[in-house]
Amino acid sequence: MLSNNMKRLAALHWPYKKRLAVAFIAMIVTAATEPVVPYIFQVLLDKGFVGKPAFSLWLVPVAVIGIFFIRGIATFTSSYMMTWVSTRILNELRRQMFARMLDLPLHFYATNTVGKVINSMMFEVQQIIDMVTKVFTSILRSALTVLGLLAWLLYLNWVLTIVTLVLLPLVTLVVRTTGKRLKKLNRDSLAVNAEMTQVIEETTRAQQVIKIFGGQDYEKERFNRRAENLRSYTMRMTAAFSSTVPITQLMTATAVAVVIVMALIQSGNGQITVGGFVSFITAMLMLLTPLKQLAEINGPLQRGMAAAEEVYKLIDKTTERITGEALAGRATGQLDFVEVGFAYPGHEQLALKNINLHVEAGETIAFVGMSGGGKSTLVSLIPGFYSCSSGEIRLDGRDIETISLPSLRQQIAMVNQNTVLFDDTLAANIAYGDANPDPARVEAAVEAAHLTDVVAGLPEGLQTRLGDNGSRLSGGQRQRVAIARAIYKDAPILILDEATSALDTESERAVQAALDRLMQGRTTFVIAHRLSTIERADRIVVLAHGQIAEIGTHQALLEQEGVYANLYRLQFSQQASV
Repeated sequence: MLSNNMKRLAALHWPYKKRLAVAFIAMIVTAATEPVVPYIFQVLLDKGFVGKPAFSLWLVPVAVIGIFFIRGIATFTSSYMMTWVSTRILNELRRQMFARMLDLPLHFYATNTVGKVINSMMFEVQQIIDMVTKVFTSILRSALTVLGLLAWLLYLNWVLTIVTLVLLPLVTLVVRTTGKRLKKLNRDSLAVNAEMTQVIEETTRAQQVIKIFGGQDYEKERFNRRAENLRSYTMRMTAAFSSTVPITQLMTATAVAVVIVMALIQSGNGQITVGGFVSFITAMLMLLTPLKQLAEINGPLQRGMAAAEEVYKLIDKTTERITGEALAGRATGQLDFVEVGFAYPGHEQLALKNINLHVEAGETIAFVGMSGGGKSTLVSLIPGFYSCSSGEIRLDGRDIETISLPSLRQQIAMVNQNTVLFDDTLAANIAYGDANPDPARVEAAVEAAHLTDVVAGLPEGLQTRLGDNGSRLSGGQRQRVAIARAIYKDAPILILDEATSALDTESERAVQAALDRLMQGRTTFVIAHRLSTIERADRIVVLAHGQIAEIGTHQALLEQEGVYANLYRLQFSQQASV
């Protein structure tokens, strides 16, 4: 899996091969300038300070300034090109993740926290880019620098260079020793980081609940516990990969000490000059920085590989089905539920069983029953949020599994009890999903949903931004915006899941009148706990324990003295007592 992820990352870089080539050439230039510095020292000491200099003094500043000027341009070019490529890879990975998020089935969001998803998209992707940038740069630039300096060392004195070469296998051994531990620590730290992100997200979203129920201390404890876990993992990772640096430096210091002793012996035999010795020591010490960088790539490498596993795990998640054909035109809205059974993924117990129901086009069907009876589950099967475990649902006589999901959902408008609005303008929220909104239709939807007074009270009217989840509006106003959105879509099938639950009596009366007009000529499924709101439905379906217990009109069901009649009497006796 790991090698496959690295291949996929490499494939993302291929379109930018020309810029990567420029960065690579710039790194070669940077590495080539490294041996020039010790060479200048050798020339100065052997030919400049002993007797009359054999070269013009003006060559010294020209050479030094020129070398560092060239080095500066090369370093800037390589860094700029690598950043240019890495930022595009970052955007591409996030684009792939976001696109996959939009195509994942609802079950994914029932089993994965929001914090984990956000953490993967923001933090873990950044870890991959850090790995690519640092590892690629360090391996190429540092390795080239090491090779250049070693070549110069060999040229100066091959005997002393052998001592230096002992460093490389020892550094490799140190890196491999810490690699496995770092990989596990990084994977665990990603999970802890996701948990902390989830705590922050929940705390931000639940401010009213936290304040009214006095949960501040509890939330602080939750946050502190996860922050401490993250700190602990950070310290353990730091201890693991930071130990490679002093070990590398210690090995280098040992090699330098041995080289000095051997050089002193050779100088007595005339085998090395002062300039040659200074040049050798300078080049050897210059090896410290690239060797240190090579030793430090283990940390971001392991973090990046652990993050890549999580990122590609999300990108490779199974999406909603992409099979089926598009409908030729607007559906009539006739629906048939044929022996429908359903169990949530990972559960053996059926949430729905033996559901048989024929719904004529334009008919209004109300689902009632105790909580957990299967009402919301049943209507969630209509737009294909879940697929039937058994049986089938037919739209105009055609199994909805043979219809593409975008085409199927184009026929459906939905108003949930949990209203979702976007931090955009009111007009954009009403015309959501329409690439070319019609202002006239927006105005008509506003009037039909009794939002005219709301629009008049907003500072910029329809162009007023609503804030996070419509925070500038009241609960009833938010729900009317959701109804206006359904009115604007003008779909043949309408699903109302507690569509008036957040409205006061006056607003409910106004919106109910709008809904009555909206439902005309449309197949409508209504879920409502307040039975007074569904008395005028063509038929009422009573669900109990995932099965149909009764079907009939309001009056007929009352006369049956069954489940519906008991629910009706219970609800109105409670209202009377209040």
